[in-house]
Amino acid sequence: MSAQPTAITTVYRVTGMTCGHCESAVQEELSTLAGVTSVQAMAGTGEVTVVSAAPLDEEAVRAAVDEAGYELTGRA
Repeated sequence: MSAQPTAITTVYRVTGMTCGHCESAVQEELSTLAGVTSVQAMAGTGEVTVVSAAPLDEEAVRAAVDEAGYELTGRA
C-alpha cells in the first residue's frame, strides 16, 4: 500500500492586485514554481492560495510575485 502524497495549502497576502488580469499574472508566475499544483488569486481579498506537493521557499514565492509586478506581504 503506497502512501498518498500530502498536498500543502498556503495562503499568502499580496498587495496591488485590483482585477482579473492581476490575478492571472500572479497565478501564472506562481504556477511556474517547482511543486506547485494549484494557484488561486483573489484580487478582492488580496489573498493567493497556493497548493504544492512540498513546503515552498518563501523567498521563491516572493520573487515570483515580484516578477508579476506585485508585493508579497506575508502569509495570511
